Amino acid sequence: MDIQTWMYILVGATFAVYIGIAIWARVGTTSDFYIAGSRVHPLANGMATAADWMSAASFISMAGLISFMGYDGAVYLMGWTGGYVLLALMLAPYLRKFGKFTVPDFIGDRYYSNVARTVAVICAIIVSFTYVAGQMRGVGVVFARFLEVSVNTGVYIGMVVVFFYAVLGGMKGITYTQVAQYCILIFAYMVPAFFISFQLTGNIIPQLGFGGTLADGSGTYLLEKLNQLHVELGFAEYTSGTKSTVDVLAITLALMVGTAGLPHVIVRFFTVPKVRDARKSVGYALLFIAILYTTAPAIAAFGKINLIETVSNEEYAEMPAWFDNWETTGLLEFTDKNSDGRIQYVADEKANELTIDQDIMVLANPEIADLPNWVIALVAAGGLAAALSTAAGLLLVISTSIAHDLVKKQIMPEITEKGELIWARVAAGFAVLVAGYFGIHPPGFVAATVALAFGLAAASFFPAILLGIFDKKMNREGAISGMIVGILLMLFYMIKYKLGGFGGGLEEDWWFGISPEGFGTVAMLVNLVVAIVISRLTTDPPEDVQEMVEEIRYPGEARKIEN
Repeated sequence: MDIQTWMYILVGATFAVYIGIAIWARVGTTSDFYIAGSRVHPLANGMATAADWMSAASFISMAGLISFMGYDGAVYLMGWTGGYVLLALMLAPYLRKFGKFTVPDFIGDRYYSNVARTVAVICAIIVSFTYVAGQMRGVGVVFARFLEVSVNTGVYIGMVVVFFYAVLGGMKGITYTQVAQYCILIFAYMVPAFFISFQLTGNIIPQLGFGGTLADGSGTYLLEKLNQLHVELGFAEYTSGTKSTVDVLAITLALMVGTAGLPHVIVRFFTVPKVRDARKSVGYALLFIAILYTTAPAIAAFGKINLIETVSNEEYAEMPAWFDNWETTGLLEFTDKNSDGRIQYVADEKANELTIDQDIMVLANPEIADLPNWVIALVAAGGLAAALSTAAGLLLVISTSIAHDLVKKQIMPEITEKGELIWARVAAGFAVLVAGYFGIHPPGFVAATVALAFGLAAASFFPAILLGIFDKKMNREGAISGMIVGILLMLFYMIKYKLGGFGGGLEEDWWFGISPEGFGTVAMLVNLVVAIVISRLTTDPPEDVQEMVEEIRYPGEARKIEN
């Protein structure tokens, strides 16, 4: 069967599973809609957390980034992995013990202020919409190639699917859908990795093939070969770094603390019955995440070697079918500048004739390696699973923040549970529409867009959550001031240097030599300083709040989660 037939079969089957789960898990209470009634088993929650965490950025873009950035791309690998560990050890168990629906709920009660709650809601919405833009863009990229439609049309299709199961099933439906999506995405990621690793190195384990020698009998190490190809084309060696140490550290730390402040990941730890179950979930999720994250560098290297050896200085007319297929999406472009009919893929921008969107590398990799059609379609289904799983989690955060933290807690405190559930579903539907718009008009390719979301989370939530748990003297004035200053500073820098606003800015003008992707570190530190200074210059929190902070830091069972 051809690729498209396999695509319809596999993607159709997976979508049927998602929608079937949503119908089975449809909810009638806000507790089920927001946190699945806190009845999710730790193993299932670990798989759902891994799927929520491993977005289109992880599945589609991370290997693409490493493929083109080489050593420099490892900052994303280190930052996202380290961030999950930070979240697991420092925040998740304490937040579960606190016993609230959402991160804004925690901040509102911990800082005894609806102003703090409202600021947290605004931050959650900004972070979530920035993040979800990357997911919807990833959905569009997959559909653009494999259904032969435009990226925008692909985004519309993704909106319809995610709207159905996010609005109908809430967190309960999303959780069990994400369990299925994890199984699909990890299978789809690993199968082609096994195939290509064996082709190139004779070793079926991609992690071992990555550090091994080529199967051509030359005895040349895979990375040594990649370095040679890079140098021949005028690029820096694949294993050498070009970013400044300051920027590498800033990006890594921004991704780490941004991870620990991501509301759609944190809320997953409210879905289990007990504090110890939250800890178990963290362990399971880390294991499930490690499978993909240790494979990504290998896929990046395999893909880059195959790409260079397939296209460099080859006749355009003799390119395999995959080249034409990706050209029609607009994500791959050949411009014959010297009219010789050959593809010049080189570092010199004036002479280079090939433009490649980094987001296609994982998806195109099986086609470049000439793998069976079912494997190619499987990767497409996996990419969709990764993007849709995270998009659903983010949309639920937006929905919950509006329905629970604004409507229920502040605007209409006497609203019935049924009324609140209606508000939650309406908010989810609205969020899908806005997410679709940002998916069509994202501020960069998928992983770069997502990296900005991590910077926004680092600049706003992380200090407020960290100090809320470990500093009982932190008061509402400090937390509110820190969040506002942090997120405004990050937004200003992002708009100026990434989106060209406020007069735009050049790379050489970056503050302290730090890129927009790493500036979340600076904004986070400013947030911390402002919060601590303001809190020490103003009145201490009430005694009952200080006692509550003391209580959640010691072992024991979680509070009952109440609406």
